[in-house]
Amino acid sequence: MLGKIKNIDWTIVVILLMLAGICIPVIHSAVSSGSNAKMAGSETLMAVYYVLGFVALFIITFVDYRLLVKYALYLYIFGIGVLMLVWSPLSSEGINGANGWIRVLGVSVQPAELFKLILIIGIGAFLARKQTAKLGFWRDVLPIVLVAVVPFMIVIAQNDLGNALCYAIILAALLWIGNIKYTHVLIFGVLAGGVLYGGITAYRSFRTEIEEFMKIHMPSQKHYLVRLDPILMPDAAGDSYHAERALESIASGGMLGKGYMAGDLSSKVPYTYADSIITVIGEEFGFVGMAFLLLLYFILIHRMIVIALECRDRSGPFIIVGIVAMFLYQIFENIGMNIGIMPITGITLPFISYGGTSLLINMASMGIVMSIHVHNQEVIKMEDRLQTDHLDELGKEAEYKPRGFKWPSLGFGRARASRDKSK
Repeated sequence: MLGKIKNIDWTIVVILLMLAGICIPVIHSAVSSGSNAKMAGSETLMAVYYVLGFVALFIITFVDYRLLVKYALYLYIFGIGVLMLVWSPLSSEGINGANGWIRVLGVSVQPAELFKLILIIGIGAFLARKQTAKLGFWRDVLPIVLVAVVPFMIVIAQNDLGNALCYAIILAALLWIGNIKYTHVLIFGVLAGGVLYGGITAYRSFRTEIEEFMKIHMPSQKHYLVRLDPILMPDAAGDSYHAERALESIASGGMLGKGYMAGDLSSKVPYTYADSIITVIGEEFGFVGMAFLLLLYFILIHRMIVIALECRDRSGPFIIVGIVAMFLYQIFENIGMNIGIMPITGITLPFISYGGTSLLINMASMGIVMSIHVHNQEVIKMEDRLQTDHLDELGKEAEYKPRGFKWPSLGFGRARASRDKSK
């Protein structure tokens, strides 16, 4: 246990503590006035979630992540079952047209958030068994796609476009790092580009007809039009209040911002304590404050990538890449939708937005990353010990062997050894 504590990446812990130090005061500012005043006290609840999150992080750190990989199939089946609970008596009241919450012991839980981590582990476990072979389409790519499509369709049926798109991003990232063939990438790219271009063209041409159809046959999905209009039809957008107020609030902060709790425009933006919390940071702390937050994200992701590169086990890097893709998508989508370059979806800003389920899943994700690091360090130390013992037995000096990526020798070492023997 003591050895595992020594192997903890304390840089990650410090970054998470700094993010908590940003999150709680900013949520307090967001709910102190305006339409969000009804959420007063959310900062205290978020502090409790952070305490629980750090407890979960350290518990998961000391659990061997390979157990999760071993039972990935059972986790996947469990995750699908939890997603289906949204249509059970445990179903909770929907938010903004999305019906993806269940109520457990008096607490609202969003299963779609939990399944992001389960999907990463499931696909990572599948790819780890492939070693270095190229992925075949029928044998590998299609089954992996189906693994992601099932929860994607379930979450779309719950009107949660943001988390559904996150599944697609995770799938794309893991297929890419999993050694997919370039021809398959080209085919998927052409198909995706054609569907996207055709969809945008059809939407702009038949916007009125689409709205009438959705009013009659898909009334619960009408909110998608409001979110897509500011991006696809900015000149004709009838309801772009959220996007306009968010951009105005961020722009008013200038370089250094107006000061803590001195913002007045962000109070007019809906859900500034949750999906639009970046507007509070932008107005009160300006460009510098937002840049500092992005720097913390950069350091966090950089540490995760370094851990992935050093990992000896194949499943570890796949899991970390999936988690990195999840975070990058959430960061880009959340900030992008508030500055007008992405459609508005219900995506939280990792470690900053209010949301117990989201925070706990993010902390659990970091716990898995930490577990990969801790147990990988043990493997590295064992390898170094075996190598040192072997050298001692042969009467040779111990040599330093770099960890992580190993450059190929191209046969020069063997050539030199043969020359020495000939002498």
